[in-house]
Amino acid sequence: MSETSTITIEVMRYRPETDSEPVFQSYPVPCPKEWVVLDALNYIKDTIDSSLSYRWSCHMAVCGSCGMMVNGEPMLACKAFLRDMGDTVRVEPLLNFPIERDLVVAMDDFIEKLTSIKPYIIRKTEKPVEEGTYLQTPAQLKRYKQYTLCINCLLCYSACPQYGLNPDFIGPSALALAHRYNLDNRDEGRALRQEFVASHEGVWECSFVGACSEVCPKHVDPASAVQQMKIASTKDYFLGFLGGNR
Repeated sequence: MSETSTITIEVMRYRPETDSEPVFQSYPVPCPKEWVVLDALNYIKDTIDSSLSYRWSCHMAVCGSCGMMVNGEPMLACKAFLRDMGDTVRVEPLLNFPIERDLVVAMDDFIEKLTSIKPYIIRKTEKPVEEGTYLQTPAQLKRYKQYTLCINCLLCYSACPQYGLNPDFIGPSALALAHRYNLDNRDEGRALRQEFVASHEGVWECSFVGACSEVCPKHVDPASAVQQMKIASTKDYFLGFLGGNR
């Protein structure tokens, strides 16, 4: 390795079998200009401390596994360049989630909420296979394509103040995915999702801070999805109040 500067990585450590509370541990690591925080963590695990625990997979901002707090901001570790961080970088697990070990958080609550919004195409009646696939125009795809880009990195949940205050809130990523399917012309399951989407723990819990969209690495804009669903739910209410007459 060529000569490089050295920086300090302060990592939050939590080992439930020995630690009653999380503590910070500092590691000196080299800082090549092309390195990101994930490279530094891999260096620590490979050469200094093999007990360090964290999630990662693709190193390409595709899998969403390496979401964590970097200097107090929710980021993908594989996109956070060390050269932009200063001489000391503090790395912590994502906020608003229980810590399982070191930088690994428990995702059970998110998975449960994601399941509740039925994130798949629902048809009242499936047509026979021999009749072919359900066709879609480019314009129909464009309506919801932005919301398909979510990689479930959970940065939006860590940034969302409402989720931090009320863990019952379904949250930005799951709601954006519900919106994705509601906008899909092949789907007929919107009424089934409304039980969760239009509930107090759904879109109406969102106070539109917009932090979720600010930290989204794929520019999904979940805040916009939630506001659009508020409008749709309001329209449903008034149409129902008027007996469905326009």
